[in-house]
Amino acid sequence: MSVETLTTVAAHRAACLDLVRPLPPLDLALRDALGCVLAEDVVSPRPLPAFDNSGMDGYAVRLRDVAGATEETPVGLPVVSDIAAGRADAVRLTSGTTARIMTGAPVPAGTEAIVPVEWTDRGVSQVLIRQVPVMGQHIRRAGEDVVAGTLVLEAGTRLEPRHIGVLAALGRARVRVRPRPRVVVVSTGTEVVEPGTALARGQLHDANGYLLTAAAEEVGALAYRVGVVSDDARELASVLDDQLVRADVIVTSGGVSEGAYDTVKEVLSAPGEHSVRFDRVGMQPGMPQGCGTLGEHAVPVFTLPGNPVSSFVSFEVFVRPALRRMLGAEGPDHERPHVRAVAGARWTSPPGKEQYVRAAWTRDAEGRFVVEPVSGHGSHLVTGLARATCLVVVPVGTSVVEVGDEVECVLLGPLPGAPEAPGRMA
Repeated sequence: MSVETLTTVAAHRAACLDLVRPLPPLDLALRDALGCVLAEDVVSPRPLPAFDNSGMDGYAVRLRDVAGATEETPVGLPVVSDIAAGRADAVRLTSGTTARIMTGAPVPAGTEAIVPVEWTDRGVSQVLIRQVPVMGQHIRRAGEDVVAGTLVLEAGTRLEPRHIGVLAALGRARVRVRPRPRVVVVSTGTEVVEPGTALARGQLHDANGYLLTAAAEEVGALAYRVGVVSDDARELASVLDDQLVRADVIVTSGGVSEGAYDTVKEVLSAPGEHSVRFDRVGMQPGMPQGCGTLGEHAVPVFTLPGNPVSSFVSFEVFVRPALRRMLGAEGPDHERPHVRAVAGARWTSPPGKEQYVRAAWTRDAEGRFVVEPVSGHGSHLVTGLARATCLVVVPVGTSVVEVGDEVECVLLGPLPGAPEAPGRMA
């Protein structure tokens, strides 16, 4: 096939993105919202803390009442009140007295500092204070964290445990979120068997099913791995039909090339309740691709090639942006971070294709990013994925990358020490 008949990466990515829209927001109980993406800005309805409270177990005092207190000459004060956390009635501290107070308890009116219990003899009715605090010491003021009306969490934040804690602290029992898309992953191939199974001649373990399920979960989806489906058209059609009831997206691997047993292509090219296009995309690895919809509800399906590296790269380039759109990300937020780097080695690239090279980056003495391939270009060389920290994107028309050439890199993880927007989807 000539270069001119290959679909560009950009065109196939656009076709994949056209199949999906952000999932409609819904109102979820806070306990069920972990991993979902906020569909609303969250504003604090009140100050946090809501009242002045003690940051230590100790004694509430006025400064003039403890002036001059030392280890040698402690100051004695009567303890006129005991204030535990949660006490609701108002207490006023009068001159010449103190109140014993617990961490988190409301501070009595008139208090100027909290004397830590360690600075005292721990008295109950009378206490000796051996050190003078400074004004405001160990008092947590109302609104010190946020004042009422402060934007606390932005729409687009993927909720992690720390965000759930903040929402609870604000008194939110429910929150409006975009749900996590349900992704069903189907591996195909009669030669593919479950990990843990002894291999017979000609067999291989299902790397793709586990890789793609984990990749979908990393994006934020709820991913379900279906057991391996053999190269049997009826079996595959039945499995796909059964999975439509629980899927927002279906991802398959294998069976999309030009061979006699490319069952995915056979099944989804036949007449039926599906509309799937199969492209030969100008990329290495991952040339055979497909995308479309299945069933009466037009569930998006992405059909990826069977070699593990091709499957991984295809997911990164086509499926990941689609899932992020479903989660509510738009524009550049579809993509992983990109950086410019310098090639630290020489390699060749097919000039008619966009090449994605598994590589690892380092920094040189000048602080520049330097990248080198971690394996050969073969799409079956799966172990290099474990060492890769980025994918180098070599554009169409380039046949050789020389040492020192500037290249574009897609980061497969955050840069150590790189600032990120707090809580935004990664």
